[in-house]
Amino acid sequence: MSRFVFLDRDGTLVRDTGYPHRAADYALLPGTGRALARLRTAGFRLVIVTNQSGIGRGLFGESDFRSFQKLLLDDLAAAGVEIEATYHCPHAPDAGCGCRKPAPGLILRARDDLGADPGQCWVVGDADRDIAVAARAGCRGAVRVGAAPGRPPPPERPAEFFDAADLEAAVDQILAAGA
Repeated sequence: MSRFVFLDRDGTLVRDTGYPHRAADYALLPGTGRALARLRTAGFRLVIVTNQSGIGRGLFGESDFRSFQKLLLDDLAAAGVEIEATYHCPHAPDAGCGCRKPAPGLILRARDDLGADPGQCWVVGDADRDIAVAARAGCRGAVRVGAAPGRPPPPERPAEFFDAADLEAAVDQILAAGA
């Protein structure tokens, strides 16, 4: 079983413009490549886990998602960062699926497909649902990025929980935790 960091996409790795799916929407957040390279150097494998309800709502299709995702993966590869896999939930919020965060389905699939050991894994995301999925999947910890100072912690969270200004600060927290 391996250590992973599960990464939310929109608002964590790329600018969240509200259902980003076109090349014109794409913007990698500053420092993302450097931060992820540090995790890889520390021995973490990286996986993207993302809700993409725009697909279920009919705002864009799977091919749009794949094209947008390719822009991200190409940028990260150019920075020397390998993403092991991307798991996405295409369902609308009311679909009742087990893969839409905060349900743990995406992380459990990664566990089964890639040999992730949730007890040694972290989740990084910008929303409370990203933190809750870490708790529900039995992950070691989670970091909420972009949280305003003084924001209350999410009600559902793993034992190790941190707030961080951005992805680079999140990586600092994970590495300082002795991961």
